Amino acid sequence: MLDRLPIRWRLALTSAALTFAILCTFAIAVGELTQRRIREDFREQTAEAADRLSHNFVVEYDPSTGTVRIDKRQLELVAGSESAALRILDQAGGVIRQTPGAPAFSGVPRVGSAIEHGYRIETRLIPLQFGAGYLQFARPLSDLEATLRRVRFFLLFGVLGGTALSLLGGLMVARRAMAPIALLTATAEEIRRTRDPDRRIDVPTTEDEVAQLALTLDEMLQALAAARDETEAALDRQREFVADASHELRTPLTSVIANLELLADTLDGEQGEGARAALRSSQRMRRLVADLLLLARADAGRHAPQAPVDLEAVLGEAAAEVGTLARDHELSLETHRVWVEGVRDDLHRLARNLLENALRHTPPGTHVRARVDRRDGQAELVVEDDGPGIPRELRDRVFERFVRGAGDHGASFGLGLSIVRAVADEHAGSVVVEDARPGARFVVRLPVSAAQSLDLDDDRQHHRATA
Repeated sequence: MLDRLPIRWRLALTSAALTFAILCTFAIAVGELTQRRIREDFREQTAEAADRLSHNFVVEYDPSTGTVRIDKRQLELVAGSESAALRILDQAGGVIRQTPGAPAFSGVPRVGSAIEHGYRIETRLIPLQFGAGYLQFARPLSDLEATLRRVRFFLLFGVLGGTALSLLGGLMVARRAMAPIALLTATAEEIRRTRDPDRRIDVPTTEDEVAQLALTLDEMLQALAAARDETEAALDRQREFVADASHELRTPLTSVIANLELLADTLDGEQGEGARAALRSSQRMRRLVADLLLLARADAGRHAPQAPVDLEAVLGEAAAEVGTLARDHELSLETHRVWVEGVRDDLHRLARNLLENALRHTPPGTHVRARVDRRDGQAELVVEDDGPGIPRELRDRVFERFVRGAGDHGASFGLGLSIVRAVADEHAGSVVVEDARPGARFVVRLPVSAAQSLDLDDDRQHHRATA
């Protein structure tokens, strides 16, 4: 349990526990000595009071009447002194006089000390005019116990009060000592949130462990910032190289494909079949290069010029291109004219990749539906199917590069959906995958073209004016 507490509380509790142990030891030792001393003082004071009374108490005897008179002032003085009791007895133990409320002690009086009925009794032999007698002076032990309870209370109060003060003091000292560490934690949390290693840590001017920790963290951040800059520079150079290399590869590939198409049309037999196989491989390579070029351009932050694009027409053209894959499927389109600002070729590739993904990963006879509409001020392109859906283990990675499902069998490069996301991001849009139950649904949302937004606003105003 102690390990779950903050360090300042652990320090304060440890300090308070040590203080409590020290004060308890001190209180036990002092309490024993004090109580022993109080008991001895009580016993000595009772004995001294009895001795004084036995020497100074005056008892008068009137032989004519046979009565005994005692100075009542002495009796009242003794009775009012610490709840003490006084008794004058004859040799047989009969009571001659006593203070009001004095207890009746049993037995024949014996000179000395005794404890009976909650009193400490001191008995002394005193001379009387008609013979010897006894003086019994008694003090209640409740007075002694009350004094002892007060001593114990003050000792307990001192232990608890000292422990509480130690806890509060420990918290204050620990909080003050942990303040620089709390500041380091807050700075590190801010750096984690912003992912900005260029931010510096304030190093305390003291020469302690906290200052050394702050200095080490600051130097670590400087090293991380330098490493990040180097990595980003290397990645930028790599992106530029991939983008340039992909762009440069398009020209020779186009030439190779044109020559292979010519050879495939003119050659017969095994030579023609070889030319056609090389043509298919080259066309596949051209598509891969185009995909890599698009992704590299997105990574490098290169943006092609955008213009108003009819998303309905783009989806129709993409559906026409995937006709060979759709022969064993039922492909239906539901479109409305929606204009977006974008690159037509990239949007065409986005739509085609979504359709190919749905057709390639669903069994024959599956119904694939594509829709273009405007909703909530955005253009929405939806492609859904009633196939088996996306496996749960691929749900979070489906838009990553080179991620392929179990049914691909080398039919794709695993770049289709990553290109969809790259195109959506380049057009300030988004793409999500949802469960269609059964099947999967891909939803792409893009900003509507400003020209169409103005046209729709004009139409609404015209309708209001007509109404």
